[in-house]
Amino acid sequence: MPTYEYLCSNCDHEWEAYQAISAKPLRKCPRCGKMKAERLISSGGGIIFKGSGFYQTDYRSESYKEGASADRKAQESSKSESSKTKSDSSSSTKSESTNAKKSTSNSD
Repeated sequence: MPTYEYLCSNCDHEWEAYQAISAKPLRKCPRCGKMKAERLISSGGGIIFKGSGFYQTDYRSESYKEGASADRKAQESSKSESSKTKSDSSSSTKSESTNAKKSTSNSD
């Protein structure tokens, strides 16, 4: 619930009231009792984050994001290179075993 600022146009008394957004503005001044109070437009307070769910690291700088992106790309490229070498070595092993089978069948 927001805190509203009020000003009495009769006695110039200023005060704050903690009210729901849907509540009607106060009209009666607590000091003089006249129905001359007006709600002021104020800057309000800043947003306050309470609880354990908000961390400084949730909002990273641009330089950090760029570095993380570069690291991610490097990891992806090393994964694709390692999968290429695995497929190359497995295909050479298959051809070697096929050649060995052929040579044993030719010697009979």
